[in-house]
Amino acid sequence: MLILDRLRQSFAVALDRAVKHFIDQGTVDSKSSPGNLAQPSRQDLESYAAMVRPTADPRFGDYQANCAMPMAKLLGLAPRDVATALVQYLDVAEMCDDIQIAGPGFINLRLKSQFIDAAVSSMLKDDRLGVPLVAMPRTIIVDYSSPNVAKPMHVGHIRSTVIGDALARIYRFMGHRVMTDNHLGDWGTQFGMVIYGFKHFGNESALASSPVEELSRLYRLVNRIIEYHAAGAEIEVARASVVDVARLVDVALHAIAGAKDPKEKKALEKSHASICKKQAAATEKLDKLESIVTGATEDAVFRGLAAQHADIGQSVLNETAKLHEGDADNIALWKRFLPYCRDEIDRIYQRLGVTFDYTLGESFYHEMLGKVVEDLRAAGLASDSEGAVCVFMPEFDAPMIVRKKDGAFLYATTDLATLFYRRDQFAADEILYVVDSRQSEHFEKLFAVARRLGFADIDMQHVNFGTVLGSDGRPFKTRSGTSVGLESLLDEAVGRAMAVVCDPERSARLDPPMDDAEKQQIAAAVGHGAIKYADLSHHRTSDYKFDLQKMVSLDGNTSAYVQYAYARVNGIMQKGGVGLEEIAAFDHAALISDPAERSLAMTLLRFGESLEQVRNDNAPNFLVDYLYETARAYAVFNDNCPVLKASDDQTTRSRLVLVATTARVLQQGLDLLGIRVVQRM
Repeated sequence: MLILDRLRQSFAVALDRAVKHFIDQGTVDSKSSPGNLAQPSRQDLESYAAMVRPTADPRFGDYQANCAMPMAKLLGLAPRDVATALVQYLDVAEMCDDIQIAGPGFINLRLKSQFIDAAVSSMLKDDRLGVPLVAMPRTIIVDYSSPNVAKPMHVGHIRSTVIGDALARIYRFMGHRVMTDNHLGDWGTQFGMVIYGFKHFGNESALASSPVEELSRLYRLVNRIIEYHAAGAEIEVARASVVDVARLVDVALHAIAGAKDPKEKKALEKSHASICKKQAAATEKLDKLESIVTGATEDAVFRGLAAQHADIGQSVLNETAKLHEGDADNIALWKRFLPYCRDEIDRIYQRLGVTFDYTLGESFYHEMLGKVVEDLRAAGLASDSEGAVCVFMPEFDAPMIVRKKDGAFLYATTDLATLFYRRDQFAADEILYVVDSRQSEHFEKLFAVARRLGFADIDMQHVNFGTVLGSDGRPFKTRSGTSVGLESLLDEAVGRAMAVVCDPERSARLDPPMDDAEKQQIAAAVGHGAIKYADLSHHRTSDYKFDLQKMVSLDGNTSAYVQYAYARVNGIMQKGGVGLEEIAAFDHAALISDPAERSLAMTLLRFGESLEQVRNDNAPNFLVDYLYETARAYAVFNDNCPVLKASDDQTTRSRLVLVATTARVLQQGLDLLGIRVVQRM
């Protein structure tokens, strides 16, 4: 059991005994007090015990409990009296040698040095580093990555891929039954675009020699023509909108200037700020449309193609519909193109070290979609609306459309079919959809419909995430305005890593010097790890700015910093000529006395706690923060506590236990994030 869990369990028992003590003494009246204090529920006790947490400042101990204050309010007593009773009934003598009551009723606990030493030694000997398997494992499906396969993966796919992969690795390590599913977009409009493009602009020889490049070219060309015609249709409305909102800004400024009452002026200023945001959005949209039109105007060849394909938008939809209806020619093209597309994304996954248990794309569920609509009708949830089939729910302004009037199905229909399949085939307890925040409304509707269909026993969660931004604070794009390709980004990261961690001067200091093969291996591990770590270091709901130079730095909260810490730890063991198994077998007395030793040991012992934090919020950044704290604690230890040159052999052996445990924690933690370690840097 984790130290924090043991403390919380002890506090739950102490809370129960303290309440009974106050009732028996007549200090409180169980009948007149809120809740049934004579028999506090297990949930009540656990909620108060959960207030035991690590201290923010080690001067106040290792753990702190704040539960005396809310408990005192419930009992109508002084917080310090409640805290005193809790300490009286607290059975933690085996773990703690110093328990103090501070302020209004904070309880501070400091662990015994002997207990810490024994716990670290036990952690090193344990294959699971002291992290127990969960008592009640759940069957969890993690749905992540899910790119549209008819076009190259870009930087926008990195978040879903690395967050989902990290969650799957962590929950599997904790003991849950985890299944990963890459729900590929292999059947939608993007394939209609490629099919249309091949029929009208395709090059057979190019497809034969460079299939991925040719299919990407076709997708980009068709998409550009569609965007051009859409921009031409919208641009005048956009111009009028900019003029209208500018007029509203002038009216708002005039009203503010004439306002006399401060409250009225403040309200007008707030309204003005809102209008200015609308003005910025309208201007940005117009700029984008004008850029699309201007680019086409300057490209005579493209302009000619666009003129010949004025109805391309509808034509693409027709090709998609023919594919879904089983048209022989379109099915043949789809089967021909799909393997090329799959090979492309599989190469990216291989570089990232990401694998899936299942890759069931939209095409897999196509034959099930008609029955989904029938089931919705039978349940009284779906009805016809202007030729389409919709599910209307009072909590939403717009319905969920499950079949369009032309007979085509939508993402919502496929997601419902997927849900039925996962329940029936996998008996899922929990499904995590790792999809960006812009899809929040879609999942709110999906979950609402699912509950009405009887899926109340499955915990469905939208694990949403923010946007990858460029240095300008806008979604990360190339100079031409297109999404940054993921493979080129990985190449650049590896190149930057090579320059930083494998520079000639650094490599020459190593004995033996690095050869080219080792440099490539290290650069790949650090470069790929840099992109993953930087993404995971932010809470998943936050946007973040993409900066490769910072990502591969050896300073600050980066994967390179943590990987370098591992390499330094590994270097000490190699220099000392001892391995992990030999160190784990050491029989030594407790010698943790230096503050840097104690700080590192306490940090190591909180490894399992960091995983529980991840689980509570589906947020890998808690593990990232923990690994960074561990690397920092090790750096302080390394500066202050000689290991191989310690004053005596016993101290050396004791510190080698800390070194070896640090190595195992860093390696295991990075592995749970999908990041490799290197033996030296």
